[in-house]
Amino acid sequence: QVQLVESGGSLVQPGGSLRLSCAASGITLENYSVGWYRQAPGKEREGVSCISASDGSTRYADSVKGRFIASRDNARNTAYLQMTSLKPEDTAVYYCSTLQYCSYYLYYDNDSWGEGTLVTVSS
Repeated sequence: QVQLVESGGSLVQPGGSLRLSCAASGITLENYSVGWYRQAPGKEREGVSCISASDGSTRYADSVKGRFIASRDNARNTAYLQMTSLKPEDTAVYYCSTLQYCSYYLYYDNDSWGEGTLVTVSS
């Protein structure tokens, strides 16, 4: 049974940092690209980043470029999203998801989804 579990979300002040984790079970994560997505209150879900299964290359939404870094530790079957210089507009539930190719990560033809972890950026 495939399961993705996000963790690491919390309340953080503007300018702060958080690292989100996506722990996978029931699959070998190294065979999949991993996308990160977020959904803010009252807004549609949006793509944040993707890290490729093939070469580990990454891509990011313009809104987070230079602030967020996606990574993976295939030995631990876990993907990460390091978030720095957080802004109130980063407040959202963050989801990880598996897919075949990062070139498709905004098409939402994904394999599996986690339940999400809440990030709140506020003073």
